[in-house]
Amino acid sequence: MPSATRSTAPRALLVEDEPKTRESIAEGMVLEGWDYATAGGGREALDLLARDCFDIVVLDGMLPDFDGLEVLHRLRARGDTTPVLMLTARGTLNDRVTGLDSGADDYLSKPFAFVELLARCRALIRRPARASNQPLHCGNLELDPRARVATRAGREIALTPREVDVLEYLMRNQGHTVTREMLERDVWKETHRMTSLDNVIDVQMMRLRHKVDFDGAERLIHTVRGVGYQMAEGKLG
Repeated sequence: MPSATRSTAPRALLVEDEPKTRESIAEGMVLEGWDYATAGGGREALDLLARDCFDIVVLDGMLPDFDGLEVLHRLRARGDTTPVLMLTARGTLNDRVTGLDSGADDYLSKPFAFVELLARCRALIRRPARASNQPLHCGNLELDPRARVATRAGREIALTPREVDVLEYLMRNQGHTVTREMLERDVWKETHRMTSLDNVIDVQMMRLRHKVDFDGAERLIHTVRGVGYQMAEGKLG
């Protein structure tokens, strides 16, 4: 069950089939100022990760539909680099090595102390993003993150530094809804303002869309009414 929204709180997806363990972790995270969503199985977790963005995934190794390693494999195969902390009762050296080699960022054996779990989560989300410098694509739009140059159908788009930052964030979260709160936190780096940046963000998005979706080209930047924005080819479902 999703928690109440907190605009600047780190967000965790808790994937655990044992309700008491799941709710215990969730309650502890709320007390520490985190936001969260939960999943009781691998398919539900992958569906949530396809539709939303999280700062970290806390992933149980044993799930009723398929195990945590399969979730990891599918997650990494589709290019999702969200940090993953695996929780499992299988704590041998070989198990830990297999989990890390499969794409986990850290590994914690059960039983565990909640304070250690939270410390490991905080450490993972403090790590520099593992984002690749390879060109990003959406339809005929390409962004070179290293050169900070965007082109559409081979035509270079003149963007300000802030517009490049926003476009890169949208493209790295392609297919996901990006809320204004996410942009405020991750692009503007403003988490302690007394007033909202919603109007500033909306104006910036209007200018960026005008540059990217020019001359009747297929719309790639979509408004998700009342929530935020999403970059995707075609119409949103």
